[in-house]
Amino acid sequence: MTTTTPSTHTSDKRTVLLVFAALMLVMLLASLSQTVLSTALPTIVGSLDGADHIAWVMTAYLLGMTVTMPIYGRLGDRLGRKPLLLIAIVLFTVGSLLGAIAQDMSLLIAARAVQGLGGGGLMVLSQAAIADVVPARERGKYMGILGAVFGLSSVAGPLLGGWFTEGPGWRWTFWINVPLGVLAFVAVVLLLQKPTVERARTRVDHLGMALLAIATSALILGATWGGHQYAWTSPQIIALGVVTVAAAFAFVAVERRAEEPVMPLGLFRDRNFNLTTVGVIILGVCMFGSLSYLPTYLQMSVGVNATKAGLMMIPMMGGMLVTSIVVGQAVSRTGRYRWYPIAGAVVTGLGLFLLSTIEIGDARWHIEGALLVLGVGIGLGMQVLTLIVQNSFSHRIVGTATAANNFFRQVGGTLGAAAVGSIFTTRLTDSLAKELPESGAGGGSSSLTPDAVADLPPALHDVVVGAYNDALMPIFLWLVPFAAVSAAVLWFVHEKPLHHTIEVAKTDESLGEQTLDAAGAVSGAER
Repeated sequence: MTTTTPSTHTSDKRTVLLVFAALMLVMLLASLSQTVLSTALPTIVGSLDGADHIAWVMTAYLLGMTVTMPIYGRLGDRLGRKPLLLIAIVLFTVGSLLGAIAQDMSLLIAARAVQGLGGGGLMVLSQAAIADVVPARERGKYMGILGAVFGLSSVAGPLLGGWFTEGPGWRWTFWINVPLGVLAFVAVVLLLQKPTVERARTRVDHLGMALLAIATSALILGATWGGHQYAWTSPQIIALGVVTVAAAFAFVAVERRAEEPVMPLGLFRDRNFNLTTVGVIILGVCMFGSLSYLPTYLQMSVGVNATKAGLMMIPMMGGMLVTSIVVGQAVSRTGRYRWYPIAGAVVTGLGLFLLSTIEIGDARWHIEGALLVLGVGIGLGMQVLTLIVQNSFSHRIVGTATAANNFFRQVGGTLGAAAVGSIFTTRLTDSLAKELPESGAGGGSSSLTPDAVADLPPALHDVVVGAYNDALMPIFLWLVPFAAVSAAVLWFVHEKPLHHTIEVAKTDESLGEQTLDAAGAVSGAER
């Protein structure tokens, strides 16, 4: 028999703070890797002669994260978070080593994929582990700080990327993760406790995991290649679409019958989960779609070096950092949270609109002001949406629910980065092919770097700068309606009281996962 009872035990403050310090380091690793390459990317693809594959450097990491998140979340609920977190750290560190020694784009992209396989666990398990020691009512301030860590790393990432690029070299954007990975591994070993609740024998949903990976990979590949490497109506893209749909239907069928599904379909019986799923998908599209290519734009079109491009991103990340902490504290103090993600969607839409109005020669305060507004919008809703999901289910499947939430955000992020990258690359390549002679670009547009653009004759320089601006800025305007849809959907979120205790689940092995409704959903009194 499976029962879920509220625990009256509260971890002492010192233990909570030590565990939280370890989890912040883990979150730092995962989030830093998403941003540290942003300012170094133009130099990297130029030195490896791979501008045509620029989107893949970001997409490979996001894809690796996305397909593994539900797996880490589900197995973490069943086996405990500590061993899986250690595996994720090792994978991430190995991927960083491969990236540091990469001599061509193929190895670099493969290294990013390995990083992503570890990064998915770092992101999900660090958030889910907070629920092991902190009740939902107090969790807001901790989740807010984790969101601030993401914002801080987003500031440090572009700055470090720029500093490394101009100093010891871009390979140090990967080498820096090695000592951090070792430190995170030691911290998790020493500080994170083994599971205190005995778990039932785990029946791994191998088929469900495989189908989910196939569906997700086919979807992302279609978004990445469509309109760029292949026409949208080409047999390759159509085949990927068919694979995506077929694998998705097969996944649902398998999950309905699996004893321990990797993503229990019972999650979708909760209204707040469904609404926040739409919200996080759109947030991912807007956040990663804009964050991935802005530093490249700043270097190529504004004419700043990599370090200054990182500095210009500070308003966006600062807005995200401060807002996330303030909102987290407010949620823990008042227990109210519904309006924050709604306001965040509105402000995010405003920030995207302001970015779309930027033209060549605009004052830097215009660019930085738009980035500040965008950062505030993201900070208002990002961690609150995760808290809403965690508060909707019992502790026994909080990792699964957290992973599902992060999975859909990464799906949106990966699609956003892939779609923006594909459209941006296609528009840029077409424009440069028409206007820029091969000889004038020092070997063609594929090998353009910020330094190469700066050394071009004035006429050619203006062509390249204008091409980057015209290729990217209109895309932000196209993202504004997505933010509006997100605000409309999140309006219907029901504000359930935040739990004051940590629920401890006791599972009878004979029932396994057959009692998802009883064990997976919070009781009516608590909801």
